Amino acid sequence: MEMRRRLESRIILLLSTRLEISPERALNLFYETNVCAMLHDSRYGLHLMSDTYIINDVLRELQDRQ
Repeated sequence: MEMRRRLESRIILLLSTRLEISPERALNLFYETNVCAMLHDSRYGLHLMSDTYIINDVLRELQDRQ
């Protein structure tokens, strides 16, 4: 559980940096994604992937929404 929280924190900070938005906005965006849901479901194994892999998935999902 603690490892997943740290991973989420890093992802949110990366998202904030990449999109040049506040960490609070990045947090809200991240929690609205399917990637976040998948990260919380151990069946997907997303928690085993690198930060870069996950942030790229988040960015791709956000881009596809537009």
